[in-house]
Formats: sequence, structure tokens, C-alpha cells
Amino acid sequence: MRLFIQIPCFNEEEQLTQTIAELPKKINGINEIKILIIDDGSTDNTIKVAKRNGVDFIISHNINRGLAQAFSSGIEACLKLGADIIVNTDADNQYKGACIQKLVKPILENRSDIVIGSRPIENNNEFSMIKKKLQKLGSFVISKLSGIRIPDATSGFRSYSRHAAYQINVLSKFTYTLETIIQCSQRNILINSVDIQINSKIRDSRLFKNNFQYVFKSIIDIFYITLQVKPNFILGIISFVSIFIGFVIGFRFLILLFINDFSFVNNSGYIQSLILASIFLIFGSTAILVTFLANQLAGNRRYLEKILFQLKFLENNEKTYVKNLIYRKK
Repeated sequence: MRLFIQIPCFNEEEQLTQTIAELPKKINGINEIKILIIDDGSTDNTIKVAKRNGVDFIISHNINRGLAQAFSSGIEACLKLGADIIVNTDADNQYKGACIQKLVKPILENRSDIVIGSRPIENNNEFSMIKKKLQKLGSFVISKLSGIRIPDATSGFRSYSRHAAYQINVLSKFTYTLETIIQCSQRNILINSVDIQINSKIRDSRLFKNNFQYVFKSIIDIFYITLQVKPNFILGIISFVSIFIGFVIGFRFLILLFINDFSFVNNSGYIQSLILASIFLIFGSTAILVTFLANQLAGNRRYLEKILFQLKFLENNEKTYVKNLIYRKK
């Protein structure tokens, strides 16, 4: 069993040494542990620090492409290098490296394909009350959409079996955490959570500037992802609400028409109810048609992802090399 620990990095020269030092050297059930760094267009000495600390592989983006793309590049590289289990952790040493053993254990025991490290959010004094509530709310929404209980949906400390990693296709430019949960839940991939410990915060998150930006981007991501994998849910709600409002307004119009003996000579303003009801009913009916089309597109996406899965499998069996691999420890 080969375990690859991938670490996406962007200007992490100050924290990277400590992060690597805490990673486990041996784990029961694992024959090899390799460390892979994804340098996401760093402008500091991140690569030099990584080499100095003896990492096994480094892949590099010539520009900063964002966390989601860095994660995807790491997954692709790990698969091509023969990883059986992939662990993703942050370069800022937020997560305790010793907890990696807890992350890989369910996969080794064939009890899970993806394991998410659940942080002690309630007991974290570095999280404000607002952030704690937002974390809980976000995890609750993701749990409902995916049908799987996820205590900490935004945690980036995760392990993936080779089978699960093959089926990950991240399209979001913001983060991979939410998309991979919803996406994999639709493919009957086993997802579990384990409690982990975290280190003291070294720096603020670079993914978002404040809680408002984080919430806004997360909502957009959740809406976009759900529309792709579960279009009936989003568009069904829109069409139902629109038709319901149209019926209510139309019913009101009929009541007013009856009360006024079917004469609107002195109450011509009521005709606006008929116009508004028509707009909502037409919009709702159109949304139903769009729902059918979106459902067909979602089905086509599933077929395309199955083909992509098979292509990845064949490609890796042919032992193709990692693109953009710029360093490999001898």
C-alpha cells in the first residue's frame, strides 16, 4: 500500500518546514509514504524549502490557479505515480500530521472511500461565534444535499482511496471541499468522518478575506454544484414556487372578478393580478421544461464521467508520466 500525502502550497516558505516535520514516517498497513508538493505559482522560496525538507515529488503551476485546481493537479499526479491512498492536508500546519493515521484507517479496513477530518469547531477558541455558526450551517446544508452526515464539510484534511480519487472531477474555481462531497455522494462512494486535532493558527486564511465573502462564495458554489449533479432539486423548487404564486394570484383575481359581478369598469387595476399571475405561471411552466433538459444534461455528464474514469484507468495502467513534474527525489 502506497500512501501519498499531497500539500497544495502558495507562498508557504515560513510554514512548510513545520508542516512536513509533523507528517508521519510510518503507519500500520502502509508500506510506503510519499510527500507531494503542489506549488501553485509561489513567488517565494516554497520550492527550495520543500527540496530542503526532502519531499519526494514537486509539481508546479507557472501561475496561481487557486486551491481547487492545485488539489486537482495533486490528485492526478498521485494517481499516475501509483498512489493507493491519497491524503490532502494544508501547508499552514492547521491539521495535526499525527491524525493522518486516523484518516487512512477506515480506507485500509475497507469501511470507507473518503474520510474527512472533523475539526473540534465548538472547542476552537480561534473561531468567532459567527464563524462557528456559519460552519455548522454550511455543514448542515451539505449534509442534506448529499444525504450523508458531514460534521465539518469545509475541512480540507481528507483521505481518498484510489477508487474514489479516479472519480473526482473538480470544476469549481473556489474550493474543492464542497463539490467533492456532493459529487461523490451521487456516485455511491462511501464517505465518513473522523474527529481530528488541530494546531494553533499561524496565519489567516487566504481563501477568503472575511466571513461575508466566504458565505457568498460558498452559496454560489453550492448552488452551481447542485444544479449540475441534482438539477431537479434546484429547478424543481423554482418551478413549484413560481407556479404556486401564479395560482394564488390567479385565484385572487377570480375572487375579485366574482365579487364585482364580472365587471372591472370601476376597478381596472385588478387586471394587473391577471397579468402577474400569467407571468408566474408561464415562468414556472418554462422552468419545468428546463428541468427536463437539465436532467438530461446531468445524465450525459454521468456518462462522460464514466468514460473519463475508464480513460484515467487505462492511462495509468500504461504508466504515463506526470505532466509538469519538475523535481523527483533520487
